[in-house]
Amino acid sequence: MDFLAGLFSANVVITALELGCIYALVALALFLSFRVLNIADMTTDGAFTLGCAVSATFAVAGHPILGLPAAMLAGACAGSVTAFLQTKLRIPSILAGIITNTGLYTVNLAVMGFSSNVNMMKAATVFSMVQPVFGKALYKLVPVAILIACVGILLALFLKTRLGLSIRATGDNPDMVRASSINTGFTITVGLCLSNSFTALSGAVLAQYQKTADINLGTGMVIIGLASLIIGETLMPKGKPWMKILGAILGSIVYRFIIAIALRLDLPSECLKLISAVIVALAIGLPAIQASLKPATAKGGK
Repeated sequence: MDFLAGLFSANVVITALELGCIYALVALALFLSFRVLNIADMTTDGAFTLGCAVSATFAVAGHPILGLPAAMLAGACAGSVTAFLQTKLRIPSILAGIITNTGLYTVNLAVMGFSSNVNMMKAATVFSMVQPVFGKALYKLVPVAILIACVGILLALFLKTRLGLSIRATGDNPDMVRASSINTGFTITVGLCLSNSFTALSGAVLAQYQKTADINLGTGMVIIGLASLIIGETLMPKGKPWMKILGAILGSIVYRFIIAIALRLDLPSECLKLISAVIVALAIGLPAIQASLKPATAKGGK
């Protein structure tokens, strides 16, 4: 019991919940691009760093609240570039994302004043502004929980609209959508702009959360988002979009608890990316593992 109490102290639980809610935006972004649109969007890493850079720049300039929608707009622009490469230039989706992600490295450096990091220790953030309202213990958790709840609800409602249904149909059967005179290029563009705006918003909130922005903050973010998404899919049964959205959020929180436990067990922080990769590999390969074990089980039963 003492061991478990050490692993799950109040501070560890609150921090895991805070980071889980922040990174859940990336999971929702990948849910929209990877699951709904059926597109492997590799812009995620660069869009996340772009959100960090824009948010930090605005916060240092004295406009932390304005930095959040500005980051979303910047992320949407990054998504539109990927969509343009894919829909207009007929570049495969993975290559389009890689090209945009590569270009974003220079863009992110330019936004940060060609510095590899931006320090916001002396700048006001959205969290320091709401601290008198929510108190010292929960001034970070409550705002990010409200944010992810609002984004999740709005996304679920959006997917029920005519445009949302068209985006879902584009991912399921693009040929049928084209036959129905729906512009698949437009639906893909809207979906990628929206997903990358979520990713950038996650980076924007994280930058103000930890009061620093670094050019390498987005490295491996696509794996973290996929891990959260896949964990959520195992927790929630298959069903309506709102259940999948809730699963993505819960998966992100569970993933942060896994990382928190790893850190409490004194595993080197350099191993966290490897842990994420293993989680994703096992989760994706689980059906194949189960299928390979069934014949052995059947033979054993005979």
